[in-house]
Amino acid sequence: MPGTKGMYVLAGICGAIATLVLAPAGIAGQPVTQPLNPEPSSLYTCKTVGNGFICEGSQAEPYGPQDSGIVCGSGAGTFDPIDQGVETVQAVRYYDASGDLVKRVIHEDEIGALSNPLTGTSAPYTVHVTNTDVLAVPGDFGSVTETTTGNQNITAPGMGNVILDAGRLVFDAGLIDLEFSAGHHAYIDYFANGDTSVVDELCTALGT
Repeated sequence: MPGTKGMYVLAGICGAIATLVLAPAGIAGQPVTQPLNPEPSSLYTCKTVGNGFICEGSQAEPYGPQDSGIVCGSGAGTFDPIDQGVETVQAVRYYDASGDLVKRVIHEDEIGALSNPLTGTSAPYTVHVTNTDVLAVPGDFGSVTETTTGNQNITAPGMGNVILDAGRLVFDAGLIDLEFSAGHHAYIDYFANGDTSVVDELCTALGT
């Protein structure tokens, strides 16, 4: 399914991975005395471990207001819910004894809301996602396979969950094609498969 990864990232209200600006994690250990491939940002903190090297960093950053990509309503009442919140990211890179990256793990937690720009009505959400990248060829991101696990819950007063997206996804090298899917992935249904019914309850909660 070409393009699924991009659609899921957009829909899952995750997108900061590619442009992380991380703060040092302050981990203790022996300093790294050789080049790492690919070289981590200077904002990572790296240390030597028994079988290689580990680099860690974290950040908390607000995002939005921005277009969610979802369309609600019809005619004059059509609107795109606005997305806004705060994302906390913790990233860990694992390098082998040669200094080549073999794995990267990124934990994302978000607290935010989707809102109707016409009325201000909002529906809060939480996101908890872990992305694990494994490089078949150490140091070569072109050989990466990514596994995404986690959930996003969007709720509305008196309605409970209006969207629940949870489960596991595995993307091939290049992060383009979806190789495996388990769970309930409303956003893939909406953005990739065109099933607009998955946002009906959300749109109702926001006032359509």
